Amino acid sequence: MAEEFSTDGMLDIYLFENEQLLEQLQERVLDQKDADCFDEDSINEIFRTMHTIKGSSGIMMFDNITAVSHKLEDVFFYLRESHPENVPHLELVEHVLEVEDFISNEMEKIRNGDPVDGDASGIIAGLDKFLEMIKNGGTRGDVEEPPVNVHEEPKQFYIAPVATSASRFYKIYLTFYPETEMANVHAYKTVYALKEIAEDLLYSPEDIISDEKSAEIILEEGFRILLQAQCTEEDIRQLIGVGYDIKKVDVFECKAEEFLQGFDFGEHNVQIDLESSVETIESKAQENAEEGEEKVEEKKPEKPRIAPGDFVIKSKEPGKQKRLAKDKPKAEKASFISVNVSKMDQLMELIGELVIAESVVLQNPDLKVPGLNLNSFNKAAAQLSKISTDLQNVIMSMRMVSLTNTFQKMNRIVFDVSRKLGKDIEFEMIGENTEVDKNIIEHISDPLMHLVRNAVDHGIETNKERAESGKPDKGKVTLSAKTEAGKVWISVEDNGKGLDREKILAKARKQGLLDDGKVDSAYTDKEVYQFITLPGFSTNEQVTEYSGRGVGMDVVVQNIQKIGGTLDIESTQGFGSSMSLKIPLTLAIIDGIVMETGSSAFVLETGVIKEFVRVKEDMMVHEPNGDEYVMIRGECFPVIWLGKRYGMTNYTESVEDGVMLILEVEEKKICVFVDKLIGEQEIVVKPIPSYIKKVRGLSGCTQLGDGSIALILDAAGLIE
Repeated sequence: MAEEFSTDGMLDIYLFENEQLLEQLQERVLDQKDADCFDEDSINEIFRTMHTIKGSSGIMMFDNITAVSHKLEDVFFYLRESHPENVPHLELVEHVLEVEDFISNEMEKIRNGDPVDGDASGIIAGLDKFLEMIKNGGTRGDVEEPPVNVHEEPKQFYIAPVATSASRFYKIYLTFYPETEMANVHAYKTVYALKEIAEDLLYSPEDIISDEKSAEIILEEGFRILLQAQCTEEDIRQLIGVGYDIKKVDVFECKAEEFLQGFDFGEHNVQIDLESSVETIESKAQENAEEGEEKVEEKKPEKPRIAPGDFVIKSKEPGKQKRLAKDKPKAEKASFISVNVSKMDQLMELIGELVIAESVVLQNPDLKVPGLNLNSFNKAAAQLSKISTDLQNVIMSMRMVSLTNTFQKMNRIVFDVSRKLGKDIEFEMIGENTEVDKNIIEHISDPLMHLVRNAVDHGIETNKERAESGKPDKGKVTLSAKTEAGKVWISVEDNGKGLDREKILAKARKQGLLDDGKVDSAYTDKEVYQFITLPGFSTNEQVTEYSGRGVGMDVVVQNIQKIGGTLDIESTQGFGSSMSLKIPLTLAIIDGIVMETGSSAFVLETGVIKEFVRVKEDMMVHEPNGDEYVMIRGECFPVIWLGKRYGMTNYTESVEDGVMLILEVEEKKICVFVDKLIGEQEIVVKPIPSYIKKVRGLSGCTQLGDGSIALILDAAGLIE
């Protein structure tokens, strides 16, 4: 049957569902990688995951994915049924992750439109060997071998009924969530799953693949299944579970004659006698059974079919018997909806344009005409500003994504690299539920990967070295995240050997990075550690698979600086290192201070400005080499004249006629002198056009209310 319909419309939902399943699978496996074995819930969950992927891949005709998922399903089928002992747990974990990697790679090919031609024969052979090994060495003698988990390609779904004394009959009714997309495909997957245990299987509506309208019928009336099989109700519920698509599963066991009546799921002329005694009710039931009475009321065609679970008992009114009635359906709202990221980006851009348009309206020069009564306008403007701000907050929250998946990927890296290097390492995650903008996550994934790999390779010693230094056998890598003052801090810490200051200085001297005449002791630890972020700088004497080429830390810094972030390095030799990323929560809209120098406007993010100060000439210190400093409350700050810095004309040259801004970034402070302040407003960040040469100290541009362009200053670039 799979060859008779097109899979084009099902591809997106196939990829989406399997991606979610694989993420959950990897998270569960990595959570229990350090245990002695998988618990029963995990075994059942992994089995169900592989069964689902196998079924959906079979429908989509991806044979290699179907084969490898079926083989891993066989392994967990055996574990679930036989409970063998002495199963090598880490080897099993590696097999599961190997299958997860293979399926993920094949799904990436599907997304890119490439042929799904991955060779799974090696993985399947390894799983066969592993399964044979645990069967020979782990099965208890008093446990019977479970039946073979056989997979057959579906030929047709109507199987001629061959009832035996062990056969049981069921009527199954599925209710899907109203917002479920392509409900007919979900229904088909259910049929595909039940087929393996079915002796006889019928379903309604019948044409659920080629007829797209069947999806609407399923959502409105439900999906009904007649099943003849040698199984229990619990077996059925293990194959068909409530999830994000299926809201409710009703399973009713019936007699053979009721099964042959077909899809008559309604219980007609049903009354619940709440007034008579228990003895009277039992007596009536016995009489009906002996006489074989079956009172069936004729169905009225104008009434809709009543589904199981739709009945409620209404309260008894005085003088009236209690009766069964159909409950009124309640309107349900979708809890989640999948949206293409490009649409979110487009919406974010429109919000930015709305903010700019709002500034153009509220700062229009026509409003400054003397004598205008703007009371009504100001009230309307205040309401507009409130709506605009609320709209920004909503769209920002929609773009916020938890770091959980990103952190789990790092968990996988630690597991793989530590196994290959032969190091015993514990991985800890703190604050993985912290949320940041989706675009931020895309920029920090690679930097985090480099930092985590360095912690495992460079930072943590070998098991032998840790034993010789008296450290605990197991090394530890901690990945943590927290938000603070509009920034998110992500740290990678290890309890390894730390950075060797003298070794770094020697390498820097060899590469000519040290200043002539400056002694080594004059360099602070932070200055020394920053050398490792330079291109081509590596203290590893041997090149390995993971390090030693001098490529990595410079990429980390470059990627972080692209999104306005910084890298802070701390280390104590012999005790470990900490690499901290400080990045903005979002890239799109910021609160900024608009200022003017000469005829140009500039913007600085509010968070980096600590103070505005008016200074006198006698507070200034002029050095012979041209450097200038200002003394404020006994503290000396270096001064940057913005007009001089960028070669402008007509800027204020008297320090007493302008304003000093004290900026602080990473505990470093500096003063920036500008002509005057314009005000505070929300700034829509736009990238500087590529045809303009990159200028140090500038990170972007924005459009102001009067239509002019203001350059956004990068505080970190000014201080360095």
